[in-house]
Amino acid sequence: MIGKKVLETDPISVAEVKEILENFAEDHELNYEQNLTLDHVIKFSKLEVEESNKLIGELEEVVKKKYAIKITDMLPQDLADLRLLFAKERIPIKNEDLKKILEIVEKYRT
Repeated sequence: MIGKKVLETDPISVAEVKEILENFAEDHELNYEQNLTLDHVIKFSKLEVEESNKLIGELEEVVKKKYAIKITDMLPQDLADLRLLFAKERIPIKNEDLKKILEIVEKYRT
């Protein structure tokens, strides 16, 4: 990998990955890994891109973007599910914030 390096990273939601791969598949043939990824995101994508972007925007008022994206991808149903997302993180999150996050997520769950 001479001459290649990561210049920047920006996390994106599963819905965006799905849209990107579907658009790419229209013009190109997907390789094995891309096909596996597309199958995975089709099965596990719960929201459309517009809805997920709105949800991420609302969640960013409470948590950082990377956590907002994780929450959007999983759509946790209760405090236990939500706490699992933050189990390995070293940031303290108040119970009020967790409840607020669940209220925001509940608006988008179908």
